[in-house]
Amino acid sequence: MELALNRADYLQVGVTSQKTMKLLPASRHRATQKVVVGDQDGVLLCFGMKRGEAGAVFKTLPGQKIARLELGGVLNTPQEKVFIAAGSEIKGFTKRGKQFLSFETNLTESIKAMYISGSDLFLSASYIYNHYCDCKDQHYYLSGDKINDVICLPVDKVPRITPVLACQDRVLRVLQGSNVMYEIEVPGPPAVLALHNGNGGDSGEDLVFGTSDGKLGLIQITASKPVHKWEIRNDKKRGGILCIDSFDIVGDGVKDLLVGRDDGMVEVYSFDNANEPVLRFDQMLSESVTSIQGGCVGKDGYDEIVVSTYSGWITGLTTEPTQKENGPGEELKINQEMQNKISSLRSELEHLQYKVLQERENYQQSSQSSKAKSAVPSFSINDKFTLNKDDASYSLVLEVQTAIDNVLIQSDVPIDLLDVDKNSAVVSFSSCDSEPSDNFLLATYRCQANTTRLELKVRSIEGQYGTLQAYVTPRIQPKTCQVRQYHIRPLSLHQRTHFIHHDRKGQGVFKSDNISTISILKDVLSKEATKRKINLNISYEINEVSVKHTLKLIHPKLEYQLLLAKKVQLIDALKELQVHEGNTNFLIPEYRCILEEADHLQEEYKKQPAHLERLYGMITDLFIDKFKFKGTNVKSKVPLLLEILDSYDQNALIAFFDSA
Repeated sequence: MELALNRADYLQVGVTSQKTMKLLPASRHRATQKVVVGDQDGVLLCFGMKRGEAGAVFKTLPGQKIARLELGGVLNTPQEKVFIAAGSEIKGFTKRGKQFLSFETNLTESIKAMYISGSDLFLSASYIYNHYCDCKDQHYYLSGDKINDVICLPVDKVPRITPVLACQDRVLRVLQGSNVMYEIEVPGPPAVLALHNGNGGDSGEDLVFGTSDGKLGLIQITASKPVHKWEIRNDKKRGGILCIDSFDIVGDGVKDLLVGRDDGMVEVYSFDNANEPVLRFDQMLSESVTSIQGGCVGKDGYDEIVVSTYSGWITGLTTEPTQKENGPGEELKINQEMQNKISSLRSELEHLQYKVLQERENYQQSSQSSKAKSAVPSFSINDKFTLNKDDASYSLVLEVQTAIDNVLIQSDVPIDLLDVDKNSAVVSFSSCDSEPSDNFLLATYRCQANTTRLELKVRSIEGQYGTLQAYVTPRIQPKTCQVRQYHIRPLSLHQRTHFIHHDRKGQGVFKSDNISTISILKDVLSKEATKRKINLNISYEINEVSVKHTLKLIHPKLEYQLLLAKKVQLIDALKELQVHEGNTNFLIPEYRCILEEADHLQEEYKKQPAHLERLYGMITDLFIDKFKFKGTNVKSKVPLLLEILDSYDQNALIAFFDSA
């Protein structure tokens, strides 16, 4: 069954945070629903659609940034009350906009995540979790890493209050009171949690999670241990997951899984007979999807997926057809309702253009006044810097509420910029002198018109650590720029492990197959200890077999890159022969295959700048570090090592390591 959805943009509010838009319950089956949305200007808006126009039900005055929005009410009744988290305060509103609650929590930080179940309120700041019942403090927990989301299993199905925290260290922490009942390792940093089917499934224990590196999974949270049911890898390299909902958009009687990602992708997963998710629909929007809900907003009887985006657009993907036939053989006509809408939009556009001209004149007059103060326009940036462990690179995503003019990238450590398919910006490199200023990279990305989101990929070198800076300039007047900084760590391509012995006191034991990793750790720890005047006793034990093992791990990658480079070098010569001979019949199958795949090979080679050199560098470091632990300096033998690598043979390389 094909799923066809048509886009309808309803209105735009201010910049929105994750999970700040909900649909109020419908008065009857498939009747239109009201939308409530909170933005970073602190405005809470409730609106509904009537004759194709968005009409406000209520709208609050601006205030502190709204970080979360949830619906609540008495258990087993329609959840019609609206709760928002702003700063360290929780406010409650009726569906008509009357405020009935203002609860100042005892949190010293701003609230980042919120969940409501009846009279129970679950909150988290960056590292602190609190549980309140009827606004009275019940339980507290300090997390070892940043809390991204919080949820509680449904108390009408599970006979215990079971909060679950999604933490940045790739762990879901299941709580009982103020204690951790158990921890669940997931394949990436969990960014969002949702009850499966909206109610936790038949048992109430089924929990869906989405990670910041784009993975999706279902876990059953039992009283004693977790049960992993399914997991979807991010093979298509799509964005991180920001929001999840359950709604039967396909119309087969089974709720589908709606997913919104930070690269603008909206996905619908249906469930087959084995309860495994199958992708049924996807559509790319131009900016990150911060909230997603299934329901009916535009017109009675037509289901849709409603999303809010980072810059504040409320958009529907509806089952309502965009065009209607007036009869057989007749041309398609725009009905009166559509004509009225076009007329209204034209009028609104003219009014906005006039308002822009007025404001521009006012700004010019005020800036030229003798009493004028410097007025730098502010703008919001949504950024993310994450490690992609599959290809050992970092993804830097920059999203601005208005169009980006250019982004300047500067680094005080050597890094490579990699190609990104969805990046249409033009990049130019400036020469820089690394000696006096530690300036290793200076690159400018010039964006096309209306680009609000830019994704870059960089690859660092382990052991060389420092800071990467992005200078973001949007298309606004007067010209202004914001700077974002990202730390490149000493072991930047390593990932946290969760298997640690807690009985050790005052000591750390580091193990690795790669001697270079241990060498980097030793150098960094020694340097930091000297800086802080801390006495460290470092001892090490080297297993000679590990060197050969590491070389064997590198071998497939090195062999592949060498073969790719050789194939690319042959392409021009083979094409010349093809032109000269008129066909390729005289070539051996291997060469014919190279010509057939020429475009693909060149594209792949272009995407991996300095990849071969990077592998050479890893092997060179391994060679130097092996003998450094023995107190021998072998840098003079590096040219000989590079000669062996140029005519690569695995056995010859291992023999050189053994004989040096």
